[in-house]
Amino acid sequence: MANVKPRVVVVGAGMAGLTAANKLHTSTHLKQLFELTVVEGGSRIGGRINSSEFCGDRIEQGATWIHGIEGSPLYKIAQEQNLLHSHRPWECMIGIDSGNPTTVAEGGHRLSPSTVHPISTLFKNLMNHMRGKSVDEDGDLISEIGKNCSDGENLSVGSFLRRGLEAYWGVSKGREGVEGVGNWSRKSIEEAIFAMHENIQRGYSSADDLTVLDYNAEREYADAIFPGEEITIARGYTSLVESLASVLPSGTIQLNRKVEKIEWQQSHEFGPVKLHFSDGTTLSADHVIVTVSLGVLKNGIHMFDPPLPISKNRAISKLGFGVVNKVFLQLPPHEQETKSPFLQMVFRQPNSELRHPKIPDWIRKTSLLYPIYTNSSVWVSWITGKNALEIESLEEAEIAKGFSTTTTNLLSSNSNSGKRFEFVKAMRTQWGSDPLFFGSYSFVAVGSSGDDMDVLAEPLNPQLQIMFAGEATHRRLYSTTHGAYFSGLREANRLLDYYNYRH
Repeated sequence: MANVKPRVVVVGAGMAGLTAANKLHTSTHLKQLFELTVVEGGSRIGGRINSSEFCGDRIEQGATWIHGIEGSPLYKIAQEQNLLHSHRPWECMIGIDSGNPTTVAEGGHRLSPSTVHPISTLFKNLMNHMRGKSVDEDGDLISEIGKNCSDGENLSVGSFLRRGLEAYWGVSKGREGVEGVGNWSRKSIEEAIFAMHENIQRGYSSADDLTVLDYNAEREYADAIFPGEEITIARGYTSLVESLASVLPSGTIQLNRKVEKIEWQQSHEFGPVKLHFSDGTTLSADHVIVTVSLGVLKNGIHMFDPPLPISKNRAISKLGFGVVNKVFLQLPPHEQETKSPFLQMVFRQPNSELRHPKIPDWIRKTSLLYPIYTNSSVWVSWITGKNALEIESLEEAEIAKGFSTTTTNLLSSNSNSGKRFEFVKAMRTQWGSDPLFFGSYSFVAVGSSGDDMDVLAEPLNPQLQIMFAGEATHRRLYSTTHGAYFSGLREANRLLDYYNYRH
């Protein structure tokens, strides 16, 4: 080994990078076995975690949820650091009645539970079947669809779901007496409700279209999710990564250090890795842990010199990486009701002549709109894929107007009290155009598999010159902060094992 005290450089100060640095430092700091540096291209730590404020309320621009608290290391850290309690309200705290949504359809129609429930149940059970969970209703129908889906087939989530809807329409059981709504036919309202759930699922996965999302990956992903309640962090998600960073010595984290090129040794000779930064400076290291997003890897394919192996480039190319942006909207405080609805929005299909001409196309694949907590004048909506990219180039005043027009149309009937929602201010995130990310999180695309994530996670050589971490390198928890955390831990332990430092 060339250095008595090996230099380790972590590229990226997000969840994966800070977890790796935290583990390396806390495991060896008493003996000071590593010279540790974290370089971050941006002006803050956190990566795709970015707690902020809008109109006086605390919000999350990026990661929002701890997905399951039972056995979650992130929940444990948040507990130990007293991050779960605050005197100030925060985004998605207790009080949002998402379990009892108000479903409204284009043209000002409030949909009854008897209209919404059968399609919502069908969608839920189709997703449960894919994930290997029990199916409450329509079990025989869904099992029959599943039998026709072989493991070897390049089947997508979207095509399976649509097979389910077509099969549902092919039977009459339980549908006698079901009528249309206003000028919506029965079939058109059912398809629109189903599409609403598809769009919610798009936001969960970050896939622009569910037909590019791999069917077989759903079960492996679902098996890995932690059980228990899903929560947000009262003091902001950024407080969690700040806790991880707080143990590192001053100067370990270097901000505004954007890596442009990484030179490494392809031969069996062990030599230093050289990092080139955008300001013209360089830094040499014995080991580099790369934690940049899959979006950066896709866009920065020439970042590595020599190029990455064909197998790794192939994995990077095949895996999916999507864009999800959040839009925060402010109502004038005097217009905010004490109990505002959690809205599920149902829109006409693209080929319908009954589409309202003033509802923007970019909003039509958005399904949810709700206040961030009870009595808040700040509302939030999630926009995915091409529409998410489109709003990044719009003026925020235009976005506020688009949502105002849409909600006024949806809530225009007497049954909805003629309520007008005139949003006066908007703020949207811009993850897709940000060159430090080029998107939000990864998914297993049709034609790829968890094996590609394993390939992405492999170091470039036995000397561990270049290592990889980040949510896209975790086969079962990709797209989550848990996946990023465990990937950082994995690479830190890999390095500790290499030097026999683990205990």
